[in-house]
Amino acid sequence: MENYNETLTDLLLLRLFPPSSIGLFLFILIALIFLMALFGNVFMIILILLDTHPHTPVYFLLSQLSLMDLKYISTIVPKVGSNYLSGNKSISLIGCGVQSFFFLTLAVAEALLLTSITYDRYVAICLPLHYPVHMNKKVCVLMIIGSWTIGSINSCAYTIYAFQIPYCQSRAINHFFCDVPAMLTLACMDTWAYEYTVFVNTRLLVVFPFTGIACSYGWVLFAICCMQSTEGRKKAYSTCSTHLTVVTFYYAPFPYTYLCPRSLRSPTEDKALAVFYTILTPMLNPINYSLRNKEVIGALRRVIQRMCSIKNVE
Repeated sequence: MENYNETLTDLLLLRLFPPSSIGLFLFILIALIFLMALFGNVFMIILILLDTHPHTPVYFLLSQLSLMDLKYISTIVPKVGSNYLSGNKSISLIGCGVQSFFFLTLAVAEALLLTSITYDRYVAICLPLHYPVHMNKKVCVLMIIGSWTIGSINSCAYTIYAFQIPYCQSRAINHFFCDVPAMLTLACMDTWAYEYTVFVNTRLLVVFPFTGIACSYGWVLFAICCMQSTEGRKKAYSTCSTHLTVVTFYYAPFPYTYLCPRSLRSPTEDKALAVFYTILTPMLNPINYSLRNKEVIGALRRVIQRMCSIKNVE
């Protein structure tokens, strides 16, 4: 108990993959998912930049979602892969702090942005005549700025607190990235105040928005059922079911990880759930929103047609 973080120069992150053939298979699988996420999100960003068609609100939201996912997965996976390949599990205190800050910022910002996309779908389906008023460029910019600002302030406060508390002799964080709750298991002091703050903050930034999303989709499903056009119902249901699946996939692990008492969960469960929202969701988002979104498909067609016309001229 006498060795504190004044003498601590680095920490150790436990491997996500076991040192075996199964671990190698999982590493290759995660590497492929990482490459798919990079390609998919970069593709979305480039497509939106190249498209000369006037950008609708969904363009701004999807471009920011792709940017967040790109940064999100790049904050976690490269370090995991580097540790596995090199066998070196250490991470500096500064590196751990930077990783923790970006993870928390992007986690909160993406959660709020997904809520904004839900609002966009709600207005588009339930209030189509009011869509230009409720979802214009100014509103989208405010949503995006608000998501980044709240995420940055929130993560800054928690990261600074986490690195001000004293740590004991053990340096091994039982996680594959610098998640603050996992780091606090090494603390040499009672962290109940922090855990209570996390409990309240998670309810504000995760539980309440998800409840709002669920209520919004209740109205959306009701509106879909009242639609006269069968084709319109299919398109609306397809778009909303995809988004609701992504939102559930992203939101569901957070309450268990950050609201459930530490004594009722294991580090293995925390790591397994973290894989969903740190690795899988950034890969699934561009697939769902590009293949199932008519705005994105239309942009792709316009870009391809323009490239073909340029090639024919040459």
